[in-house]
Amino acid sequence: MSRNNGLYLIIGALAVAVIGLGMYVYQEEQKPDGVELTIGQNGVSIEEN
Repeated sequence: MSRNNGLYLIIGALAVAVIGLGMYVYQEEQKPDGVELTIGQNGVSIEEN
């Protein structure tokens, strides 16, 4: 019975890893392309994406 529990644990860990990676890739794809302008305490910062 403990062998089955280990197998379920491995399958669950792989599923969590795949879901986490999918969420990360989706968030990275949703970032807008172009120029980012930030105004802060250190002045104006311009970053090209």
